[in-house]
Amino acid sequence: MNILKSAEEMKAWADKVHSQGHKLALVPTMGFLHAGHLSLVREAQERCTKVVVSLFVNPTQFAPGEDLTTYPNDIDGDLEKLKSMGVDAVFMPTPDIVYPDGFDTFIAPNKLGQDLCGASRPIHFRGVCTVVAILFRVTRCDSAVFGQKDYQQLQIIKRMNRDLHLGVDVIGMPIIRENDGLAMSSRNAYLSATERQQALCLSQSLEWAQRRVKDGERDVETLSNGIRQQIQAHPLASIDYVKLVDAETLEAVRDLEKPVLCALAVQLGNTRLIDNLVLTPLPAA
Repeated sequence: MNILKSAEEMKAWADKVHSQGHKLALVPTMGFLHAGHLSLVREAQERCTKVVVSLFVNPTQFAPGEDLTTYPNDIDGDLEKLKSMGVDAVFMPTPDIVYPDGFDTFIAPNKLGQDLCGASRPIHFRGVCTVVAILFRVTRCDSAVFGQKDYQQLQIIKRMNRDLHLGVDVIGMPIIRENDGLAMSSRNAYLSATERQQALCLSQSLEWAQRRVKDGERDVETLSNGIRQQIQAHPLASIDYVKLVDAETLEAVRDLEKPVLCALAVQLGNTRLIDNLVLTPLPAA
């Protein structure tokens, strides 16, 4: 497994791979890998003949006071997992490689980044778009695989890829959950045992909403209020947002006339967790 740390090393390796007739898939991560990340790696291996995984905690997507300096890491464990899966290369740049001295160019979404996580983390998606565009260019990837737990992020990256003609096949993969339903996340490591138990309110409230939709409920306000009640029954949980929006445009909707994204952000202690589910209404009788 190739360990690549500079942009020049990464580009040279990718150029060699392409010269040999391979297609290259990228799995961008911030490390501390779990089964959700590894499911993305397996999909990348299905899509392309060579795979590179990036391990980079991107400083530009963290606001002051967020968990940049405490973000969990296990580099040795990550490399062992990727090696055991047969990953071809790992790109491990330092911030000065991605953002060299004098760096002054950023990419920011417009409408897709204004609500949901963009409302409470206003610089977040500017950092995400910028680093993903850089990773696309430096890795020379043909495809890139992302998880749908960060649904808004995925939609923004797909739009950026189209709008800027980056030419990458952007692939979204389903959320991977723990056996009890909690969406896998590196930040789950922050949770105390009590917080971990109460964090189930996210997936459980989404399951409740899905049952209501299957029973014929189409009113967004009714569903939103019900989800809030489910979460507020857990004393350690503080709601950042509960939103039901169009699954493609992320615009607000009043009724379920077509698939709607139900997206949640909830604070448990010092840990902010997100989760989502696309709710599809029953066909009209």
